[in-house]
Amino acid sequence: MPDIDAQIVVLLTFAAFAAGFVDSIAGGGGLITIPALLLAGLPPVSALGTNKLQGLFGTGSAMLHYALKGHVDPKRQLPSALLAFAGGAAGAFLATVIPIRVLQMALPFILIAIALYFALKPEMNDVDRVQRLSPVVFGLSVVPLIGFYDGVFGPGTGSFFMLGFVALAGYGILKATAHTKLLNFASNLGGFALFAFAGAIYWKLGLLMGAAQFLGARFGAGLAMAKGSRLIKPLLVVVCVAIAVKLLSDPLHPLRILLGT
Repeated sequence: MPDIDAQIVVLLTFAAFAAGFVDSIAGGGGLITIPALLLAGLPPVSALGTNKLQGLFGTGSAMLHYALKGHVDPKRQLPSALLAFAGGAAGAFLATVIPIRVLQMALPFILIAIALYFALKPEMNDVDRVQRLSPVVFGLSVVPLIGFYDGVFGPGTGSFFMLGFVALAGYGILKATAHTKLLNFASNLGGFALFAFAGAIYWKLGLLMGAAQFLGARFGAGLAMAKGSRLIKPLLVVVCVAIAVKLLSDPLHPLRILLGT
């Protein structure tokens, strides 16, 4: 691990707490922690691997909190979680083969579309609605696909799961958030396993940030359950737009390179 100043470690810990809080409600915690890890001097692959480790604590904490309050049953969702895990592992393994530049170019516009969907749909609330896909079809198609994306690239995974649960599985927003955390935990675990096998994780830093993620996620999940869609919906819209802006503001983003800006 690079020699990191104690003040930087403290800032990384605060970043992890904030990421856990935001991610437990609307996803997008990696938007905070990955840039922070890169600025601290970690190589890109190690930043991704260490982020997967500390992110497990956040998604795990939120998942447990939602489960204890009865918003998700991990045992019933175990098949879907296993498919998300497999998708995450496969995505991480094939990350060097997949045309990442295409994903990077398309992702900001997909996230803006998701933000508009949640912002403009007037009936978005905590009440379940009509299913467009059966649980079996949803679990066999949408879940591993998003898990694969999480392993290969990552940003916006929680937003994609949320969109799938609301638009296709017919879940209310709070229920969708709870199930998103379970499957995001599983896909994170799959990606983490591959990064750990490759030796791309700084364990001490990841575990320290993980403890902060755990606390932030627990606080965020409790607030989400208290406020429901009144909090989750606007924060989800803000997070999607923020990720899109962050990606497009990067001078190395493929679209900016293509346009010469």
